[in-house]
Amino acid sequence: MLETYVSAPHLFEHMTMGCLPAEEIAAVRVPNPSLNSKAFTREEGRTDAVKLQKLYNGGYTIRIGNLQRVLPSVARISQGIQTETGYSNYVHAFLTPSGNQGLKHHWDQQMAVIVQLSGAKRWDLWRPPVEAPMRSYNESFRVWRPEFIPTWEAEGPDLRIDLEAGQSLLLPRGWVHNAYVPEGFEASVHLTFAIRERTPLWLMEKLTAGLIEDPEFRRIVLPGQLGTAALAEQLRGARDALITYLESLDTDALMAAVQAASRTELEYTT
Repeated sequence: MLETYVSAPHLFEHMTMGCLPAEEIAAVRVPNPSLNSKAFTREEGRTDAVKLQKLYNGGYTIRIGNLQRVLPSVARISQGIQTETGYSNYVHAFLTPSGNQGLKHHWDQQMAVIVQLSGAKRWDLWRPPVEAPMRSYNESFRVWRPEFIPTWEAEGPDLRIDLEAGQSLLLPRGWVHNAYVPEGFEASVHLTFAIRERTPLWLMEKLTAGLIEDPEFRRIVLPGQLGTAALAEQLRGARDALITYLESLDTDALMAAVQAASRTELEYTT
């Protein structure tokens, strides 16, 4: 059903015809970081299809980012997911040649649904080393330790899944994944639906959104009130005012607005 809207041949055509926005493309091959965009763009900044094809033929994974921004069919799917779940989301495509790997071990800040469009890809998975990563909190590169990969490899994956065309994988946020196309496997094309689940922190942001309307919360905190003793008093006062504000809210009246926000609001990377 999904291939009615987006397929592996469709994505390869976009790549080889130079129709993709250069800013949404990444070319990466382990163990190296993503290439500078100059490696696959023309002087005027447009995608160079010949260079991109050469990189792919050389073993690079081509990641096409944010398909929901460039393909109307995928935009409709993305909007449908958010309407049904209340979760904002984005969709990336990964084109990986046989016997190669793009991204190294890492975990993500959101749940993902992996949809294998063609070929096959092996997913080595480990349980989360951190709890409930979100936004910039507990991101892989922020809390990374050199011993992570040697330890995971020595212990072996908690799960190993060979995802084949037509299959899907639900990847909860925080799970470590190392995805690659082994020698002998067909080249892989998969979609990653990155789905940003709502959290109590998000609800709290909705509860406090109206603070800006109260002049008390817009008053100036003077430089002299930022000293140690005075600051403690300011913090206590702000905390008490916040508690009073929250206790005065009619949460039933807020429900409709929060539900509408869940179905329309995009998060910082979507």
